[in-house]
Amino acid sequence: MKPRLTPWLSVISFCFASLAVAQTPAAPAPFTAPPEEAKAGVTLPAISVQGNRFVNPQGETVVFRGLALSDPGELAKKGQWGRRYFEEARKWNANVVRIPIHPADWRQLGEERYLQMLDEAIRWSGELGMYVIIDWHTIGNLLTGVFHTPRYLTTRDETFRFWYTIAERYKSNPVVAMYELYNEPTNRDGNMGPLPWADYRRFIEDLASMIQTINPRAIVLVAGFNWGYELTHVRYDPIRAKNVAYVTHPYPQKRRENWEATWQADWGYVAERYPIVATEFGFMQDGERGSHVPVIGDETYGETIIAFFEKRGISWTPWVFDVEWTPNLLADWDYTPSRQGRFFKAKMQELNKR
Repeated sequence: MKPRLTPWLSVISFCFASLAVAQTPAAPAPFTAPPEEAKAGVTLPAISVQGNRFVNPQGETVVFRGLALSDPGELAKKGQWGRRYFEEARKWNANVVRIPIHPADWRQLGEERYLQMLDEAIRWSGELGMYVIIDWHTIGNLLTGVFHTPRYLTTRDETFRFWYTIAERYKSNPVVAMYELYNEPTNRDGNMGPLPWADYRRFIEDLASMIQTINPRAIVLVAGFNWGYELTHVRYDPIRAKNVAYVTHPYPQKRRENWEATWQADWGYVAERYPIVATEFGFMQDGERGSHVPVIGDETYGETIIAFFEKRGISWTPWVFDVEWTPNLLADWDYTPSRQGRFFKAKMQELNKR
């Protein structure tokens, strides 16, 4: 027989039970749940890959013509972080912005603050009708751990953790249209050690698998070798993943003669099978502040490269919507276009019909 509690023991038992219930912590939100501020405030139509095209939900071809921005951390240091920066980009009639994130800035600013700034950037872009490319902006040979300068230094582990964080946070936000996995893979003609395509391809495929398990609609952008310029390996050994588009950085001095024929052989042919985004290119004059190989050129190059893109439906974001970084699209922080800025602004306003 179950013993009966005296009245005072019953009261004590009830109090302890109530206290236990009161101290039970609320179930934590799932780690995979994006915070409210990361969700789309303004929803743009989701973009997908269909053959060699980007398409909207109606199956209509979308060509992105926009701007490669500065690193949010750098803009904050310059006192230029804010909605106006994105408003000025929209005035150029950009329909996409590429946001580069340097590993050093990601660590220095701290994940929490950096993600707050990305949330702002994505919200402002969506409100202004612009899609976003998030770019892990590193340069070098991840397979050997040798990088162009210290600001690009990263590891395989950090790269995976970065993309895990980004994919989880923005998986339900169609404004984030593309994930540019690795800005410029290079071994500088062997000086940074071996960089076999097969090993790089498997690394990219592992990243794509993780991101697309989190977000099956995610489009991954894959750069080729030679500082993100060449895509010759894609002909016989493409990336084995879905929703893949490729990246090229065709600055004028990457090939100095017969541009169209060499561009076609180096990367243009890929547009017959896959979408391409030229996420960096541009020009400036020899002797200008910050001029360097391979960016020295003029409007002749500009007209040639834009015509090449338009003939093949290639998307593009010239580098860089900044005053100090070069080749700069801005002459000052009143947003006066530089010489190349005037050229590409006019092209965007002509080709991106509202």
